[in-house]
Amino acid sequence: MIIDLFEKTRKSSQYIQKQKKPSAEHVTITCKGCGKEWTAQQYGKNSYVCPNCGAHGRIRCRTRLKLTLDAGSFQELFADIKTADPLNFPGYAEKIAKLREKSGQEDAVVTGTGTIGGIPVCIGVMDSYFMMASMGSVVGEKLTCLFEYAGKHKMPVVLFTCSGGARMQEGMFSLMQMAKVSGAVAKHAQAGLLYITVLTDPTTGGVTASFAMLGDIILSEPGATVGFAGRRVIEGTIGETLPDTFQSAEFLLEHGFCDQIVPRSRMKYVLTQLLRLHQNKGR
Repeated sequence: MIIDLFEKTRKSSQYIQKQKKPSAEHVTITCKGCGKEWTAQQYGKNSYVCPNCGAHGRIRCRTRLKLTLDAGSFQELFADIKTADPLNFPGYAEKIAKLREKSGQEDAVVTGTGTIGGIPVCIGVMDSYFMMASMGSVVGEKLTCLFEYAGKHKMPVVLFTCSGGARMQEGMFSLMQMAKVSGAVAKHAQAGLLYITVLTDPTTGGVTASFAMLGDIILSEPGATVGFAGRRVIEGTIGETLPDTFQSAEFLLEHGFCDQIVPRSRMKYVLTQLLRLHQNKGR
């Protein structure tokens, strides 16, 4: 009798849990730009861009790859590189383990090869959902390996950047990645090969101060926050109030730090055209 009652309760609990998980048709997302609500289904079908005001939401790296590369062309590289917790920072290993389980990836960047408009490329995509795409030793190593692979195979590199900056749990090991990746970029450039960066929201800190701004061509998504130090730090240092558009992609374009702002819906087309124009570069 008790066993039957327990079994019924267990099944009822499972049913309730299943019912609690809403479908994409019922989950609502509020746009941070205009405040309008959309279902997750509507938002997803529009590439996570608000249909009303055009504000670009943050997306996962795997979604970015699907939107950018030709279907079925992606081949991941260097997926087995893992964080070693060099400083034995308290709680860091546990946090990384939880993020790996939740996200299904090893760290804050995914690297590999694929084609865009039929043109072979090396591609890297940083993911803000993994510790705000902070730059640690794994991010630096994977990107360095990607540029070295691209140099060896005479391929262009397309890198989607986003980051909260250097990962404090790795201290100096994190900061070293700025020079390390920049050196790999320089060798890639010396071989006469193309490097395109796409700045997405947010690209800040040491990533901005190094490889994010070293592209031969620098694109950005609309409204992306791009900068080094935070607004409050800068305002406190210089004693002035900064304009509302400060550290936005539009501000960068106006001041010559960005070549073009490209909506997500046109990103693959623009990348295809740029790659075709430089298709024989370095060969």
